[in-house]
Amino acid sequence: MVRRSRPARVEDVHALALGMPHVAVLHGGRGNPVYQVGGRSFVFFRTPRPDATDPETGERYPDVIVFWVESDADKLALVADAGTPFFTTAHFDGHPSVLLRASRLGEIGRDELAEVVQDAWLARASSRRAAAWLAENHLDG
Repeated sequence: MVRRSRPARVEDVHALALGMPHVAVLHGGRGNPVYQVGGRSFVFFRTPRPDATDPETGERYPDVIVFWVESDADKLALVADAGTPFFTTAHFDGHPSVLLRASRLGEIGRDELAEVVQDAWLARASSRRAAAWLAENHLDG
């Protein structure tokens, strides 16, 4: 039997992003947190935009979180699986990131969220920082 970690929460996004090395948190114009490594965003809480709306009401989603990914293949792997809450919009075509509504975080486990945040950090960190983190955590690059 595969044991799944507890459901992910918004607090986990913040804790996991801040737990990565060399992270700075900035705040967007509406106070939304933007997590960066080396001046490059890897996770951010997006303000409501017209490209991410409820299909029934047309209301803009107020709780979209953006996670960078390493490649189009990684993006496709996350958004193509109908069993995950990850999605994208036409605005993000060709952009190495996936979206996830905070209200749907509980559909994934905290451990899966940790992997997504770590992968986002690795996609944006310098190769030197990424290699050091991978070595410290006994992971292959």
